[in-house]
Formats: sequence, structure tokens, C-alpha cells
Amino acid sequence: MTLALTNPPVPSPVPVLRVRRARKKDAAAIARLFLVSSDGLAAYIWSRLAAPGENLAEIGARRYARTGTAFSFENCLLATVDGAVAGMAHAFPMPARAEEDVEDDPVLAPYAALEDPGSLYLSGLAVDEAHRSHGIGGALMDHVEGLAIEKNCRRVSLICFERNEGAMRFYRRRGYREIARRPLVPHPTLRYAEGDAVLLVGCA
Repeated sequence: MTLALTNPPVPSPVPVLRVRRARKKDAAAIARLFLVSSDGLAAYIWSRLAAPGENLAEIGARRYARTGTAFSFENCLLATVDGAVAGMAHAFPMPARAEEDVEDDPVLAPYAALEDPGSLYLSGLAVDEAHRSHGIGGALMDHVEGLAIEKNCRRVSLICFERNEGAMRFYRRRGYREIARRPLVPHPTLRYAEGDAVLLVGCA
């Protein structure tokens, strides 16, 4: 009898997930993911800042290429899979708001009212659709919560649309709790036309 020799199957390489600080050259990737995370709110804000002929992606990339401001690549973490950007988290310490700095834009007013001074504010978290359900969002949140400790922030805060049920479940599983809410003001750019914006907080 002759035994046929076969080569053992070659295991597929395991994707390498890393979380790193963003760099200026990542501004376009950050803007793309921030548009996903904001459920239309970034589109509303950025459209008011457009230069002639400038599209939303270009506006966002320009904003995140800046330095020394809250909405900068300097406050972003990126998750990469085999070196390619797969997710993003943007967070910064929320300063106290002066009484005269009341938001007079009715669409933005509910979110301004929910600000949590002294917290590390997570303004955006997004994972590319092709990479979801692989723990990337959780890995980014682990780093965000570590960043809150590093920056001596007492907790992490974020604002989520109550109608974004998947996101609400994700944060509640991590122990985030609701402390306030405001009715959203509908606008054509927003993904949700009704419901509340909910302030969630979690211990760092």
C-alpha cells in the first residue's frame, strides 16, 4: 500500500489590530469616520464652514489637520488592521462653558446643554463596516478610558441618539449610564428625525 502524502493546511494569517495616536496625514481618514459616527451632525456643522466648491470630506480633513484645537488629529486615536485604518475615536477634555457662551443655533443647542465639563468627552467613535463585530470598538474604548485617567478626567462622557439602538446597547454593556437627555431638533442632515440626545457617562 502506498500512502499519499499531503501538505498540512496553511493557517490563515491572523489580522493584527493596533490602536495608535493619529497623525496629521490621517486627517482625511478621521473625517470620513467622523461623518459616520455623528449620524449627520458633522454634516450639518461642516456644511456651514464650506469654502466655494468644497465638499464635506474636504472640510472635515481640513478641520482635523489643524493643531492646538479640540477638533484636531491630536485628539484622535486610530485602530488599524494590518496597517490599514479601520476605526477612530475622538476625545478631548471638556472645558467649562462661560455663561455668555450659550449656543444660539437651535439644532446644536441640545448638545451644548448636555456638555459635561471636567469629563473626557468622546465626540466620535466609528468602525468601518467591514471590520465591525471584531472587538475594534471595544479596543478603542479601552484606550479612551485609559486616556481619561492619563488626563486626570473624572469620567468619560458622550452624547448618543436614543434611536441609535446599537450604539446605546454597546455603551450600556460597558457600564455607561444616562444622566441627562434633550429632545433633538430635526434637520435634513440628521439621521434621526425624532427622539432624544442622551448624555451617557462612565467611570475612567
